[in-house]
Amino acid sequence: MLESLEKLLGKGVDNALLRFGLGKGYLDLGQPDLAAEHLQKCLGFDPNYSAAWKLLGQACQRQGLSEEARLAWHNGLEVARKRGDKQTEKEMLVFLRRLEKTTGGDGAGA
Repeated sequence: MLESLEKLLGKGVDNALLRFGLGKGYLDLGQPDLAAEHLQKCLGFDPNYSAAWKLLGQACQRQGLSEEARLAWHNGLEVARKRGDKQTEKEMLVFLRRLEKTTGGDGAGA
């Protein structure tokens, strides 16, 4: 799947959905640095893509970037709430709570 998405990108196709697919694919392969790069580009196309914020937070966390993960999930929560994306909102709240427990942060209920 990733190979075909990379081929599309190489042909000049570039949009939020393609970048989301690449980000998810690289995250699933255990390459959070590449995942984060594609997810950031996805959000450049569509900053209201709540699922991309969720995955960006995961990619950051897997790189040991706790503050960046926290920021991504807080941004994603705002977007998910505006869009009524309840499932993604719930998932990001869980991720934030877990992060707060491990880092002693400032609370997930923002």
